[in-house]
Amino acid sequence: MDGLSTNGIHMQRFDTSGSDGPYLSREQGTADDVDGAPYRTLAASERDGLLSVQTSSPNGEVVVHAAEAQSSLGNTYTPRKNSSVGRIQRELNKVVCGRFKLWMVIVFTFLLILAVIIISLVLCSVIYKDEDDNFDPSLFKVPHSFNGSFRLPNLVFTEQLSTRSSEESQALAAHLQEKLAGLYRSSPALGRYFSEAEISAFRKGSVIADYQLTFFMPEEQQDQLRNVTLSREMVYNVFRQFLYDQEQPGESGRMYIDPVSLNMALRP
Repeated sequence: MDGLSTNGIHMQRFDTSGSDGPYLSREQGTADDVDGAPYRTLAASERDGLLSVQTSSPNGEVVVHAAEAQSSLGNTYTPRKNSSVGRIQRELNKVVCGRFKLWMVIVFTFLLILAVIIISLVLCSVIYKDEDDNFDPSLFKVPHSFNGSFRLPNLVFTEQLSTRSSEESQALAAHLQEKLAGLYRSSPALGRYFSEAEISAFRKGSVIADYQLTFFMPEEQQDQLRNVTLSREMVYNVFRQFLYDQEQPGESGRMYIDPVSLNMALRP
Protein backbone atom coordinates (compact mmCIF):
# COMPACT_ATOMS: atom_id res chain seq x y z
CA MET A 1 0.00 0.00 0.00
CA ASP A 2 1.40 3.30 -1.03
CA GLY A 3 0.51 6.71 0.36
CA LEU A 4 1.05 10.21 -1.01
CA SER A 5 0.87 13.63 0.65
CA THR A 6 0.20 16.86 -1.16
CA ASN A 7 1.85 19.14 1.43
CA GLY A 8 5.22 17.56 0.96
CA ILE A 9 6.92 14.66 -0.60
CA HIS A 10 5.94 11.68 1.46
CA MET A 11 6.11 8.15 0.20
CA GLN A 12 5.50 5.01 2.19
CA ARG A 13 5.53 1.43 0.96
CA PHE A 14 4.70 -1.79 2.68
CA ASP A 15 6.04 -5.06 1.26
CA THR A 16 4.66 -8.25 2.72
CA SER A 17 6.44 -10.63 0.33
CA GLY A 18 9.25 -12.93 1.47
CA SER A 19 9.62 -15.70 4.01
CA ASP A 20 10.97 -13.46 6.74
CA GLY A 21 7.60 -11.78 7.31
CA PRO A 22 6.60 -8.18 6.68
CA TYR A 23 9.33 -5.99 5.46
CA LEU A 24 9.05 -2.28 6.22
CA SER A 25 10.82 0.16 3.97
CA ARG A 26 10.21 3.86 4.37
CA GLU A 27 11.41 6.44 1.93
CA GLN A 28 10.72 10.01 2.80
CA GLY A 29 11.64 13.25 1.30
CA THR A 30 10.70 16.64 2.64
CA ALA A 31 11.46 20.17 1.83
CA ASP A 32 14.19 20.10 4.47
CA ASP A 33 16.08 17.32 2.62
CA VAL A 34 18.83 18.90 0.64
CA ASP A 35 19.56 15.96 -1.64
CA GLY A 36 16.37 14.07 -1.16
CA ALA A 37 18.33 10.92 -0.22
CA PRO A 38 16.11 8.08 0.98
CA TYR A 39 16.73 6.22 4.17
CA ARG A 40 15.64 2.96 5.74
CA THR A 41 14.51 2.25 9.21
CA LEU A 42 16.95 0.62 11.69
CA ALA A 43 15.14 -2.75 11.59
CA ALA A 44 15.39 -2.94 7.83
CA SER A 45 19.13 -2.03 7.87
CA GLU A 46 20.00 -4.76 10.39
CA ARG A 47 17.95 -7.33 8.42
CA ASP A 48 19.65 -6.35 5.17
CA GLY A 49 23.04 -7.00 6.73
CA LEU A 50 22.05 -10.64 7.35
CA LEU A 51 20.31 -11.40 4.05
CA SER A 52 22.10 -13.55 1.51
CA VAL A 53 20.24 -12.19 -1.56
CA GLN A 54 20.49 -9.10 -3.59
CA THR A 55 17.83 -6.35 -3.15
CA SER A 56 16.88 -3.58 -5.49
CA SER A 57 16.57 0.02 -4.40
CA PRO A 58 13.74 2.20 -5.70
CA ASN A 59 16.19 3.73 -8.15
CA GLY A 60 16.88 0.30 -9.71
CA GLU A 61 20.35 -0.05 -8.17
CA VAL A 62 21.47 -3.49 -7.02
CA VAL A 63 22.51 -3.73 -3.38
CA VAL A 64 24.89 -6.62 -2.57
CA HIS A 65 24.66 -8.34 0.76
CA ALA A 66 27.51 -7.36 3.17
CA ALA A 67 28.49 -10.96 3.96
CA GLU A 68 28.94 -11.68 0.23
CA ALA A 69 31.09 -8.59 -0.10
CA GLN A 70 33.26 -9.68 2.82
CA SER A 71 33.53 -13.17 1.36
CA SER A 72 34.58 -11.85 -2.04
CA LEU A 73 37.07 -9.53 -0.30
CA GLY A 74 38.64 -12.44 1.57
CA ASN A 75 38.97 -14.47 -1.60
CA THR A 76 41.15 -11.80 -3.18
CA TYR A 77 44.13 -12.98 -1.05
CA THR A 78 44.05 -16.56 -2.30
CA PRO A 79 45.61 -15.87 -5.72
CA ARG A 80 48.47 -13.98 -4.05
CA LYS A 81 49.24 -16.89 -1.71
CA ASN A 82 49.06 -19.36 -4.54
CA SER A 83 51.32 -17.25 -6.68
CA SER A 84 53.91 -16.98 -3.87
CA VAL A 85 53.95 -20.73 -3.31
CA GLY A 86 54.21 -21.37 -7.02
CA ARG A 87 57.08 -18.91 -7.36
CA ILE A 88 59.01 -20.63 -4.53
CA GLN A 89 58.43 -24.03 -6.09
CA ARG A 90 59.65 -22.79 -9.43
CA GLU A 91 62.79 -21.35 -7.83
CA LEU A 92 63.57 -24.61 -6.01
CA ASN A 93 63.06 -26.66 -9.16
CA LYS A 94 65.47 -24.57 -11.24
CA VAL A 95 68.37 -26.53 -12.66
CA VAL A 96 71.63 -25.18 -11.19
CA CYS A 97 74.27 -27.52 -12.57
CA GLY A 98 73.74 -30.41 -14.90
CA ARG A 99 70.79 -32.38 -13.60
CA PHE A 100 70.99 -30.93 -10.11
CA LYS A 101 68.16 -28.71 -9.03
CA LEU A 102 68.35 -25.97 -6.43
CA TRP A 103 66.63 -27.99 -3.68
CA MET A 104 69.08 -30.84 -4.26
CA VAL A 105 72.01 -28.46 -3.81
CA ILE A 106 70.53 -27.11 -0.57
CA VAL A 107 70.00 -30.59 0.88
CA PHE A 108 73.49 -31.72 -0.19
CA THR A 109 75.08 -28.65 1.39
CA PHE A 110 73.28 -29.27 4.68
CA LEU A 111 74.34 -32.92 4.76
CA LEU A 112 77.93 -31.97 3.92
CA ILE A 113 78.10 -29.50 6.82
CA LEU A 114 76.64 -32.08 9.18
CA ALA A 115 79.17 -34.70 8.05
CA VAL A 116 82.08 -32.28 8.54
CA ILE A 117 80.94 -31.52 12.10
CA ILE A 118 80.61 -35.22 13.01
CA ILE A 119 84.01 -36.09 11.50
CA SER A 120 85.65 -33.18 13.35
CA LEU A 121 84.22 -34.32 16.69
CA VAL A 122 85.40 -37.90 16.10
CA LEU A 123 88.91 -36.79 15.15
CA CYS A 124 89.16 -34.50 18.16
CA SER A 125 88.14 -37.29 20.52
CA VAL A 126 90.74 -39.64 18.97
CA ILE A 127 93.64 -37.22 18.62
CA TYR A 128 93.15 -35.29 21.87
CA LYS A 129 95.10 -36.63 24.83
CA ASP A 130 94.90 -35.39 28.38
CA GLU A 131 98.20 -33.90 29.48
CA ASP A 132 97.77 -35.54 32.86
CA ASP A 133 97.93 -38.95 31.17
CA ASN A 134 101.37 -38.20 29.73
CA PHE A 135 103.84 -39.18 32.43
CA ASP A 136 106.97 -41.26 32.68
CA PRO A 137 106.64 -44.02 35.30
CA SER A 138 110.43 -44.36 35.43
CA LEU A 139 110.59 -40.99 37.20
CA PHE A 140 108.48 -42.28 40.10
CA LYS A 141 111.24 -43.45 42.45
CA VAL A 142 110.31 -42.19 45.91
CA PRO A 143 108.29 -44.79 47.90
CA HIS A 144 105.35 -43.77 50.01
CA SER A 145 103.62 -46.50 52.07
CA PHE A 146 100.65 -47.01 54.38
CA ASN A 147 99.66 -49.91 56.59
CA GLY A 148 96.50 -50.78 58.47
CA SER A 149 93.85 -53.41 59.02
CA PHE A 150 90.19 -54.27 58.35
CA ARG A 151 87.77 -56.94 59.49
CA LEU A 152 86.04 -59.66 57.47
CA PRO A 153 82.91 -60.37 59.56
CA ASN A 154 81.61 -63.17 57.30
CA LEU A 155 84.71 -65.33 57.79
CA VAL A 156 85.54 -67.65 60.68
CA PHE A 157 89.13 -67.66 61.82
CA THR A 158 90.94 -71.00 61.51
CA GLU A 159 94.41 -72.19 62.33
CA GLN A 160 95.28 -72.35 58.64
CA LEU A 161 94.69 -68.60 58.30
CA SER A 162 97.19 -67.97 61.05
CA THR A 163 99.87 -69.67 58.95
CA ARG A 164 100.82 -67.38 56.08
CA SER A 165 102.18 -70.24 54.00
CA SER A 166 98.99 -72.32 54.13
CA GLU A 167 96.88 -72.76 51.04
CA GLU A 168 93.79 -71.16 52.59
CA SER A 169 95.77 -68.16 53.81
CA GLN A 170 97.47 -67.63 50.46
CA ALA A 171 94.21 -67.92 48.52
CA LEU A 172 92.43 -65.40 50.74
CA ALA A 173 95.41 -63.02 50.69
CA ALA A 174 95.65 -63.17 46.87
CA HIS A 175 91.96 -62.39 46.51
CA LEU A 176 92.13 -59.40 48.87
CA GLN A 177 95.33 -58.08 47.28
CA GLU A 178 93.72 -58.17 43.85
CA LYS A 179 90.70 -56.36 45.23
CA LEU A 180 92.78 -53.54 46.74
CA ALA A 181 95.00 -53.24 43.65
CA GLY A 182 91.98 -52.92 41.38
CA LEU A 183 90.55 -50.27 43.68
CA TYR A 184 93.59 -47.97 43.61
CA ARG A 185 94.58 -48.55 39.97
CA SER A 186 91.11 -47.42 38.88
CA SER A 187 91.36 -44.23 40.94
CA PRO A 188 91.85 -41.16 38.67
CA ALA A 189 93.91 -39.39 41.34
CA LEU A 190 95.99 -42.26 42.73
CA GLY A 191 96.20 -44.78 39.89
CA ARG A 192 99.47 -43.56 38.38
CA TYR A 193 101.28 -43.61 41.73
CA PHE A 194 100.05 -46.97 42.99
CA SER A 195 102.52 -49.86 43.07
CA GLU A 196 101.16 -52.80 45.07
CA ALA A 197 98.89 -53.99 47.89
CA GLU A 198 100.01 -56.73 50.25
CA ILE A 199 98.15 -58.71 52.91
CA SER A 200 100.73 -59.43 55.59
CA ALA A 201 98.76 -61.49 58.11
CA PHE A 202 95.37 -62.66 59.39
CA ARG A 203 94.33 -62.40 63.03
CA LYS A 204 91.41 -63.42 65.22
CA GLY A 205 88.32 -61.23 65.65
CA SER A 206 86.13 -62.87 63.04
CA VAL A 207 89.04 -62.40 60.68
CA ILE A 208 91.24 -59.30 60.82
CA ALA A 209 93.52 -58.72 57.84
CA ASP A 210 96.68 -56.61 58.09
CA TYR A 211 97.59 -54.86 54.83
CA GLN A 212 100.22 -52.62 53.32
CA LEU A 213 99.88 -50.16 50.41
CA THR A 214 102.87 -48.86 48.45
CA PHE A 215 102.96 -45.81 46.16
CA PHE A 216 105.84 -44.17 44.25
CA MET A 217 106.28 -40.46 43.61
CA PRO A 218 108.56 -38.34 41.39
CA GLU A 219 111.28 -36.54 43.30
CA GLU A 220 110.39 -33.01 42.17
CA GLN A 221 106.76 -33.25 43.40
CA GLN A 222 107.06 -35.43 46.47
CA ASP A 223 106.38 -32.70 49.03
CA GLN A 224 103.19 -31.58 47.31
CA LEU A 225 102.02 -35.16 46.76
CA ARG A 226 102.63 -36.12 50.41
CA ASN A 227 100.50 -33.22 51.61
CA VAL A 228 97.65 -33.45 49.09
CA THR A 229 97.27 -36.29 46.58
CA LEU A 230 98.99 -39.02 48.56
CA SER A 231 98.11 -37.78 51.99
CA ARG A 232 96.74 -40.22 54.54
CA GLU A 233 93.27 -38.60 54.31
CA MET A 234 93.08 -39.01 50.53
CA VAL A 235 94.24 -42.64 50.45
CA TYR A 236 92.02 -43.55 53.40
CA ASN A 237 88.89 -41.85 51.98
CA VAL A 238 89.26 -43.60 48.62
CA PHE A 239 89.41 -46.97 50.39
CA ARG A 240 86.52 -46.19 52.74
CA GLN A 241 84.26 -44.91 49.95
CA PHE A 242 84.90 -48.11 48.05
CA LEU A 243 83.84 -50.15 51.08
CA TYR A 244 80.63 -48.15 51.53
CA ASP A 245 79.77 -48.69 47.86
CA GLN A 246 80.13 -52.45 48.08
CA GLU A 247 77.17 -54.78 48.43
CA GLN A 248 75.52 -55.53 51.77
CA PRO A 249 77.05 -58.21 54.04
CA GLY A 250 74.56 -60.86 53.00
CA GLU A 251 75.18 -60.22 49.28
CA SER A 252 78.98 -59.86 49.30
CA GLY A 253 79.61 -63.28 50.80
CA ARG A 254 82.86 -64.15 52.51
CA MET A 255 84.80 -61.21 51.05
CA TYR A 256 82.71 -58.47 52.68
CA ILE A 257 84.87 -55.86 54.47
CA ASP A 258 83.36 -53.91 57.35
CA PRO A 259 83.87 -50.17 56.53
CA VAL A 260 83.80 -49.19 60.19
CA SER A 261 86.72 -51.48 60.97
CA LEU A 262 89.07 -49.84 58.46
CA ASN A 263 92.29 -48.47 59.97
CA MET A 264 95.16 -46.78 58.14
CA ALA A 265 98.36 -45.04 59.10
CA LEU A 266 101.41 -43.65 57.30
CA ARG A 267 104.24 -46.14 57.40
CA PRO A 268 107.48 -44.58 58.59
